[in-house]
Amino acid sequence: MRIVLATHNAHKVAELRRILGPALDGLELVAYDGPEPVEDGDTFQANALIKARAAAAHTGLPALADDSGVCVDALGGAPGIHSARYAGTRNDVDNLELLLANMVGRDDRAAQFACAAAFVVPTGVAGTAVAAGASEAESHEFVELALWPGTVATERSGTEGFGYDPIFCPDGQPGTSADLTSDQKDALSHRAQAFAAIMPIVRRQLLGD
Repeated sequence: MRIVLATHNAHKVAELRRILGPALDGLELVAYDGPEPVEDGDTFQANALIKARAAAAHTGLPALADDSGVCVDALGGAPGIHSARYAGTRNDVDNLELLLANMVGRDDRAAQFACAAAFVVPTGVAGTAVAAGASEAESHEFVELALWPGTVATERSGTEGFGYDPIFCPDGQPGTSADLTSDQKDALSHRAQAFAAIMPIVRRQLLGD
């Protein structure tokens, strides 16, 4: 059974393949090369579903997608769902430099990474509850949200990861997310948590596990 991963972000593709690992047994994860939808939802969950719906509609395959970002308490939850385009350039370095600049002089540096993982099954896909006669509302769309609490660093640190990793200090860790190895991050991150929650649903829907 093939599943399309609804992202054009090569970093996310590599990270998710690592994270999913054994959970993909019996499933083939394929890349998505279709058009990117307009992400006009007002929550991570809404935007993840928009991406998964678009990939499922374009390919006819079950689709996985995620939407993630960093939410900073002192900034009223910003950049939040606008994390990827916070600086207006869609450039990781520009985004994190703007966030650092906006945090200058702030004592409250509490933040959290958020990730919503969405799974959409096109109606009639064999092996699913939809094909077995369940209603679309019952088995067509699923979404799970996970949070990874921490703080915003005062300067960049680390060479691993991407996005805001070099300035996000996870609770209980001595450095930033970018200071963690891939294995360490995969065991702790918001994305790992969200997909750990969604994959049992994927396997139950597609493989009957």
